Amino acid sequence: MSGQGGPLRCLVTGATGYIGGRLAPELLDAGHQVRCLARSPGKLRDHPWADRVETVRGDVTDADSVGEAMRGIDVAYYLVHALGTGRGFEETDRKAAEIFGERARAAGVRRIVYLGGLTPRGVPQEELSPHLRSRAEVGRILLDSGVPTTVLRAAVIIGSGSASFEMLRYLTERLPVMVTPSWVGTRIQPVAVRDVLRLLVGSARMPDEVNRTFDIGGPEVLTYREMMYRYARIAGLPRRLIVPVPVLTPRLSSLWVGLVTPVPASIARPLTESLRHEVVCREHDIAQYLPDPPGSPAGFDAAVTLALRRVQDAQVTTRWSSASVPGAPSDPLPTDPDWAGGSLYTDHRVLTVDATPQALWRVIEGIGGDNGWYSLPLAWAVRGWLDRLVGGVGLRRGRRDAERLRVGDSLDFWRVEEIEPGRLLRLRAEMRLPGLAWLEMYAETDDRGRTRYRQRALYHPRGLLGHLYWWSVSPFHAAVFGGMARNIAQAATAATAAGAASPGRHA
Repeated sequence: MSGQGGPLRCLVTGATGYIGGRLAPELLDAGHQVRCLARSPGKLRDHPWADRVETVRGDVTDADSVGEAMRGIDVAYYLVHALGTGRGFEETDRKAAEIFGERARAAGVRRIVYLGGLTPRGVPQEELSPHLRSRAEVGRILLDSGVPTTVLRAAVIIGSGSASFEMLRYLTERLPVMVTPSWVGTRIQPVAVRDVLRLLVGSARMPDEVNRTFDIGGPEVLTYREMMYRYARIAGLPRRLIVPVPVLTPRLSSLWVGLVTPVPASIARPLTESLRHEVVCREHDIAQYLPDPPGSPAGFDAAVTLALRRVQDAQVTTRWSSASVPGAPSDPLPTDPDWAGGSLYTDHRVLTVDATPQALWRVIEGIGGDNGWYSLPLAWAVRGWLDRLVGGVGLRRGRRDAERLRVGDSLDFWRVEEIEPGRLLRLRAEMRLPGLAWLEMYAETDDRGRTRYRQRALYHPRGLLGHLYWWSVSPFHAAVFGGMARNIAQAATAATAAGAASPGRHA
């Protein structure tokens, strides 16, 4: 290792996700060198710390790319999992963990650090939820890899942008009266994200002989009901009325959570399944190696207060939705020459705008979230509701930042696939569709020096159903896409006339 007191060379997997995207700058601030392994390195491009890390392309299920990423590494962080994916995720997790451990051992890595889930005491493995069971198995595989491993096991992580916090926040804020599943009475030991990050960073310097799991949590054990009551008090909301009922199965619970919160049912289900059993720390042995500094671990109220402040100040650095991958890496792009992917339907709009290019770009970059989509708000809302009903993400994810976007950001039911500041915003659809869809918006200047707004909606159908879908919705394109183009142009014109620096609310 690069000396117990010197900088360490750290590999971070999952850097495009919620925890990994926060861990990388923490490791840098601690003086370490950081290499990030990512399937889509471009998603890290716009992070403020991107130019301070080495980024390599690869996948944890690809042994060659993992082996190459491990070269010269002291500490390897394993922060990936298959939360929200379909069938077969347990085998994928198992294969990835085996590859990671084998390649770490072969490369002479001195330590693996893994963040897993806290498992309930006394519950047989077969009774655990599939996702908790898989996380426990990944921990065992890494511990048996021959590389000293630190496995940190956390229950509910409280921090701005975390899936658990978003679920708690939206359930409490949107439902003053709740008929809830029985798991609201389950005892949980939540932990603040800042304490999780502190322990992840500190684990890099664990003594070589340490190879074990550590339970990590905050200082309080609460039921989910108590967490909702206390969240309401901190947020200044009236006390909530919560009526638990025993009839809501994990599947029904996930659908209920999916309809009320921005967390889709595919992710809500493993979260709610993990709440069926009590998840409380059995030990606090981590303090023997990483003593608690003053004020740590943070209590629930402090963690929620900080998370809410970051949400209100638009300082959410990463979100749970950052980890979602829009399609397979092999999916074609709308910029491919002659578009080798097959049929490509387009809706193309061009308008001359009586505005500065800068004002037009601010409207484009501010689209979505509270600013809406500039045409037929009811139609967009209905499309979002329909998407939620079939298990999609819907419109409720909103924006990470009210004014600025970066590659990889989720934006309602879109994902930022490309952004050229001042010129191009390309979004890839993540709603449930029988095909692939993109929306491109350009701020340009024509050959006469006038500002021009150009908009393209692109759709690649899959099978007959995909073609039928396009032709069934094409009669509405004039109102939806045409109205969007006109209203964006009008908003930019109004902003220029008023000297405004940002778009106003425009649903």
